[in-house]
Amino acid sequence: MSRSAPDTRLATHEVTNQPEPRRSRDAWAEDAALRDAAARAGADSHALAAAGAAFGTEEALALAEDARRDRPRLVTHDRTGRRLDEVRFNDGYHACMALGIAHGYAAVAWEGQPGGHATHAALVYMLSQLEPGTCCPLTMTYAGHPALAAAPDMAAPWQPKLASRSYDPRLLPVAEKRGATLGMAMTEKQGGSDVRANATRALRDGDHYRLTGHKWFCSAPMSDGFLTLAQAPEGLTCFLVPRWLEGTRNVFRLQRLKDKLGNHANASSEVEFADTLAIRLGDEGAGVRTIIEMVHHTRLDTALAPAGLMRAALSEARWWAAGRTAFQRRLIDQPLMRAVLADLALDWEGALALGMAAARAFDGTGPADRALARIAVALAKFLNNKLCPLVTVEAMEVLGGMGYVEETPMPMLYREAPLNGIWEGSGNVICLDILRTLHRAPDSAEALTAALMSATGSDRHYDAALKAHVTRWPGAPEEAEARWFAESLARLLAAAELIRHAPPAVADAYAATRLTAERGRLTGAIPAADHTAILERIA
Repeated sequence: MSRSAPDTRLATHEVTNQPEPRRSRDAWAEDAALRDAAARAGADSHALAAAGAAFGTEEALALAEDARRDRPRLVTHDRTGRRLDEVRFNDGYHACMALGIAHGYAAVAWEGQPGGHATHAALVYMLSQLEPGTCCPLTMTYAGHPALAAAPDMAAPWQPKLASRSYDPRLLPVAEKRGATLGMAMTEKQGGSDVRANATRALRDGDHYRLTGHKWFCSAPMSDGFLTLAQAPEGLTCFLVPRWLEGTRNVFRLQRLKDKLGNHANASSEVEFADTLAIRLGDEGAGVRTIIEMVHHTRLDTALAPAGLMRAALSEARWWAAGRTAFQRRLIDQPLMRAVLADLALDWEGALALGMAAARAFDGTGPADRALARIAVALAKFLNNKLCPLVTVEAMEVLGGMGYVEETPMPMLYREAPLNGIWEGSGNVICLDILRTLHRAPDSAEALTAALMSATGSDRHYDAALKAHVTRWPGAPEEAEARWFAESLARLLAAAELIRHAPPAVADAYAATRLTAERGRLTGAIPAADHTAILERIA
């Protein structure tokens, strides 16, 4: 008996009930909440529209994926044994860097146009959704600009190159480049956040200094220059370390790359200074005061990046829910799924509103603006980064098993979610800084109080929560309550922004669920209501 031929008509691999992967997306046109927040902050909507479209093309998404898949490689020596101390990157990394720089990520805040910091903040939010690893060197390049003002002679050759819209990764002295990037090397293994425990030594050599020591984390080690801290004769001092000198390499020994949980496209390393030439910024002994301007600006980015990651995760979850059915209904039409997505959307909306409010204060010209910027950015960094991992993991769960598969964006977003909470001051450091700011800078406390009071009289939940906060903490809280205090203030400030500017459905739901004890602590514990007005803001 002859065996029959296989029946090729069987459709065992016909794909049904699987939403098509998104080939492209527009990070600006599809994000009504961002457009609203950017308009309030005075950002450049035309520039952001162009960037949002460029960051979401199919080509850009593929390049970003390549950059993450093919990780940076350390090359310590050439084949003859001469030291190189270089990191080699995938072409996708360079392409994403060039894209961010061309759209003004590092430059727009310093070009003299109104709303520059707000435009920058929105770029951070959008680029974080494409390739978060490139945000690290671009953020430091943006933030290094004001720190260099402490040394006018150095600002003249460096600042224009840092504010260039040309990406130039060539290994050359800064004077020969079209554009430059800046990194940072502050952390030492024995001190961490306690930079005053740094042991790296700085000895004068003519007009400059020579550094000797080891840095435990050096961010973006192929940058053209690095801000660092070292102990000079008069105390902890800030220095600029050029990667290249005239005609030769500076001594910049890369010992190893860190094998990180995420942020795979970006290199982080340990670096050894061995009689390394450095240029002093500011006075000897004034290192923290000098570099704090850079840290102040990098914190703005660490407040906006988690909002961008939340947005990316939530958008992917909604896409899946709209295209997937279970039990004869689309997931997006099922009441409990709508409650979960709407609840997640409130955290994202609050995070974006809070971050952009801080950016708006950065652009302000009066002393009250600067005072508010200092406290608002710390509050936004703390709250947004505590929420980001929670939102991301819940969004991952919406996709079920597919959310745990590397072919989707969810694992990458999950790995990125904790990073900005660690970078530029972990949660405890930020909360203690908030207490110090309110104690030492009464103008910041006054500006924050004015911002909170401006939203009173419109929402009973908000008014009650503000009264309860003041009653519990009429003065400074105990140090052990610093996180509780900071979370309360941050949620109030986010609610104030939403009450003044967001659609009523968003503002009302945020105040009712984030400022009261009338709900559970897990996602989806949101009053049963029509969630349409909230969900329609997620594209």
